[in-house]
Amino acid sequence: MSTKVMEGVRVLEVAQFTFTPAAGAILADWGADVIKIEHPVRGDTQRGFLNMGGVKLDPLRHTLIEHPNRGKRSVGIDLATPEGQEVLYELAKQCDVFLTNYLPQVRQKNKFDIEHIRAANPNIIYARGSALGNKGPEREVGGFDGTCFWSRSGIAYSMTPEELEGPLSQGIPAFGDSIGGMFIAGGISAALFHREKTGEAIELDVSLLSTAWWASGALIAQVMETDILTRNGMPTSGGSGVNPFMGNFRTSDGGTINMCTISPTGHIRSLFEHIGVPEAADDPRFSEPRALFDNAAAASEIMVKAFASKPFGYWREHLKGYSGQWAPVQSFKDLLTDNQALANDMIIEVEGADGGKPLKLVRGPVQFNGEALETTRAPQASEHTEIVLMEMGLEWDRIEELKAKGAIA
Repeated sequence: MSTKVMEGVRVLEVAQFTFTPAAGAILADWGADVIKIEHPVRGDTQRGFLNMGGVKLDPLRHTLIEHPNRGKRSVGIDLATPEGQEVLYELAKQCDVFLTNYLPQVRQKNKFDIEHIRAANPNIIYARGSALGNKGPEREVGGFDGTCFWSRSGIAYSMTPEELEGPLSQGIPAFGDSIGGMFIAGGISAALFHREKTGEAIELDVSLLSTAWWASGALIAQVMETDILTRNGMPTSGGSGVNPFMGNFRTSDGGTINMCTISPTGHIRSLFEHIGVPEAADDPRFSEPRALFDNAAAASEIMVKAFASKPFGYWREHLKGYSGQWAPVQSFKDLLTDNQALANDMIIEVEGADGGKPLKLVRGPVQFNGEALETTRAPQASEHTEIVLMEMGLEWDRIEELKAKGAIA
C-alpha cells in the first residue's frame, strides 16, 4: 500500500500552463484530490501547444499536459458566467486549498479572487502562482519561465559565456515552472500544517522570479556581498587553474567527463590509476595536494591526454571505481539508461488517453517510505464534470440546466 501523505486533502485548481498546475500534480502524487477547473470549450490553453521546439505532440499523448496534470480530475466551468461562479463557490466550500495563477485583473473580473473564495469558505488556503509577485507595479503583468525565471532573473546572463554574441535560451520547456511548482506545493503543505495547529487559513505566493532568486541564491548573495559578477566560462577540456581535478575532460568520441573532486586529498592515486597513468601518482609534482595545485597545468595536460584516448561509454563505466567525485555529462537520452536513476523509481507510467502503450513521466523529487509512485494519467478537458459535481451534492436536474446554459461542460 502506498503512502499518501495528502490523503483527505481536496484542492481546487483554477490554473493553466505548467507553473501552478505542477504544484497540483505534486499534491495529487501525494494523495490529494485535485479538481482542475478548465474552460468548457477551450480547456487549459496549454492543450493547444502541440509543437514544442519543432517536436510535434499527439493531443492524446500530450507530455506537456501530462507532466503537470497527472492524477487530477477535470471539471469544465465557464467562470465568466454567474452560474459558473456559483458552482465554483459550491466546490470551494468543500475544498481545503484554492490554487490559481490567473492574473489579478482576471481573478477580479471573474470573481474568484481571495475575497470571493473566502466568502464561500473562510477556512480555505489561497495559493497564488505569478510571474513577478503579488506586490509592486508589475503585479498585473504575466509571464512565462522563459521570461521571468530564465531571462529577467540573471540566470541566462550568468549561464552564458561572455564570448558568445547573445544569451543562451532556456532550452528545457517548463524548467522554472517545474521547480516553482514544487515550491508552491511545499508552501501549501506548510500552510495545511499551520492550519492544523492554529486553525488559521493563510494565503501564499510564489512567483517565477522568486523561484529564480532562490535557485540562484548562493551566487546572488555572493554578488551582494562582493559586488563582483561572475559568468560561465567557454567550454574547454582541462582542469581549473588551481585544482586540476576540477573541470570537464573531452573523450575520444566527443563526450565529456566532469571531474569535481573539490578536495583531492586521498584521491590522487586513485584518479591517476583509473585514467591509466599510475606513475603520475608517484611524481613529486602531483603526489600531494599542495604540489598538485602548484603544478595544476602539467597535471591537467596529462589528464586531457588520458581522457582523449578512450570513448565516453568506457569512462562512464570505468570511473565507477574511482574514489573521488565525478560525473558523466549526460543527455536526457543517456539519463534514461542511468541505472542509479532507474533504481530510485524516477520514471512512472500512466495509461495513454489513446488506449495505446503507457506514457512515461517523471516522478516528483520527494519519495515517501522508498515507495514507487502510482498515479493516473492527466484528465481530458472536462472529463469528470458530472461525477465531481454529483459527489459535491449537485442534483442531476441542476447539472443538466447548467449544461444547457453553457456554464459547465
